[in-house]
Amino acid sequence: MKRFVSVGLIILFLCLSVASVHAEVISTSAEAFVLYCPDNGELLLSDDADQEMPIASTTKIMTTLITLEEAAKDNRVVEFTDDMIAEGSSMYLKRGEKVTLYDLAVGMMMQSGNDAANAAAIAVAGSIEDFAALMNEKAQAIGMTHTHFVTPSGLDDEAHYSTAFDMALLMACALENEDFAHITSQTSMEVHFVYPADKFITYPNHNKLLRLYDDCIGGKTGYTDLAGRTLVTASKRDGLTLIAVTLNDHDDWDDHIALYDYGFENRQMKTFRIDERQLDVVGGVKDSVMLQPVDVSAVVPSNSGEIKEQVILPAFVYAPVKAGESTGTVKFIMDGKLIAQAPITAAQSVDYDNRKRNIIDYIKDLLNWHS
Repeated sequence: MKRFVSVGLIILFLCLSVASVHAEVISTSAEAFVLYCPDNGELLLSDDADQEMPIASTTKIMTTLITLEEAAKDNRVVEFTDDMIAEGSSMYLKRGEKVTLYDLAVGMMMQSGNDAANAAAIAVAGSIEDFAALMNEKAQAIGMTHTHFVTPSGLDDEAHYSTAFDMALLMACALENEDFAHITSQTSMEVHFVYPADKFITYPNHNKLLRLYDDCIGGKTGYTDLAGRTLVTASKRDGLTLIAVTLNDHDDWDDHIALYDYGFENRQMKTFRIDERQLDVVGGVKDSVMLQPVDVSAVVPSNSGEIKEQVILPAFVYAPVKAGESTGTVKFIMDGKLIAQAPITAAQSVDYDNRKRNIIDYIKDLLNWHS
């Protein structure tokens, strides 16, 4: 069985500051933006990445993520009540109607429903305030150090803000949730109401980049008078994932396309394979153990130079050996820098030879290994 190793261990060209990274390479209309690679943590491009700003309905990435995590445990039915009513964009829920938590997530990501966000928040935490506490707790766990949430919808509040870089971290985290990744990738989704049972609505996704850019795999739009146009999207090509965030950007669709074109032109995902091999075993019922083949993926510049492979294995191992046990390491070096590494593991178990053995037997084993 192949062992696939996602290499987030080594960050290529990681910049010490995220304030501005080669922003002059791409000109955008955004007040703040980032182009981020979650595969290795590299910030490819940015401008004012840590500037705290209103983020409008891109807030619903967090609200949706928490809602889906709760729905995975208990996809309960939510009855829409007066305290869930919200101004602005809506999935058009009416008092007394019932939908599941999962479908509230659909309403948030497709229609950007503020009513869906309020309904999910109250259903999950009991109140808007308590849900905001969950949002801030989650943000801290993700590493969003310049973010504070007040509302589940993203409606303007002076104490509700984030940054372009923090929102990229949030999107990267959300994409790890299979339900979120599926919903955000759809151009439209249908919601069947629990009550009334004969009601269903097809909601189109406001994220036009799904139709404008073939590699786009999802995202969330946002707009308020205070925040301007905000947009968080993700794209994937040949195994490489990139995330773009623009805040207060009147030309966000074109800017995201330009950012992705730059990213995919300058970075690629490469996979290196270490074939199956044997390692000698001393004191076992077998004289050797097979080692798993290893596929190691790493993000490298598109014009990368020679990449050298370094396999580090002992001359032999002592029995017993367990399947899956680490026996060594493989490293890949480019321009003198470590770009990827992964453990090499045993493909099978080798038990200790329990027969009575004397010192001559052990010497023979060692001599057999040397020969």
